[in-house]
Amino acid sequence: MKSIEIKTAQNVRLEYELASLRERILAFLLDLLAMGLATLVLSLIFNGILGVTGTLEIVTSIITGSVILFYSLALEYFNNGQSVGKKLMKIQVIKITGDKATFYDYFGRWIFRMLDIYFSFGAIASILIASSSRAQRIGDIVSNTSVIKLESSVYLSLNDILKIQSRETYQPVYAQAKHLAEDDVILIKSTIDRFKKYNNHAHAEAVDQLTDRIKSVLEIRDSIPDNVKFLQTVINDYIVLTR
Repeated sequence: MKSIEIKTAQNVRLEYELASLRERILAFLLDLLAMGLATLVLSLIFNGILGVTGTLEIVTSIITGSVILFYSLALEYFNNGQSVGKKLMKIQVIKITGDKATFYDYFGRWIFRMLDIYFSFGAIASILIASSSRAQRIGDIVSNTSVIKLESSVYLSLNDILKIQSRETYQPVYAQAKHLAEDDVILIKSTIDRFKKYNNHAHAEAVDQLTDRIKSVLEIRDSIPDNVKFLQTVINDYIVLTR
């Protein structure tokens, strides 16, 4: 599972899980399907319903061809880095500098699709995405972009739950933890796991910021000597109080 750490303009470090090669291939195939459906609908409208002929038939062919040619560029630019396939797969193009991607960034990705994907039948893109630390094809490298997951694959496993004893033998510390959303608890667990795996300043800062946020949401005024232990306690309390 590859991840990328991005520092925003507000000097906040964010860590994202990168989209896998499989997810990007599936998104590409879904986009091919979407383009096929779009061209089919246009053909039915122009040739079947309107029955265009002569010069108009050439014009409609140009319009239909433009849908295929500019599909990814237009959708990624106007839909915040998501084509139809990427939206369905819940992945997104982002700028790895933390800035908002511009038209020229999307244009760079689009222009190199010819080499990355079409001319090489996807071989170049697949090799680079699978082997590079940021999962970038040539278009991504040129534009300084990458493709991230919008939903983390980190989840609470059955073993995590079974480690917590029953309500009779475990006394919750923070009863208000039951009001947290499941996504909040998954975020807490993901933050703890990443801190333990990559024990550096950025992840320690993420733990501190998350602790402050959880304390604020749960209205906890107590001093917390160990932030990681506190967050783990919140997870334990949530599991026991909601299962």
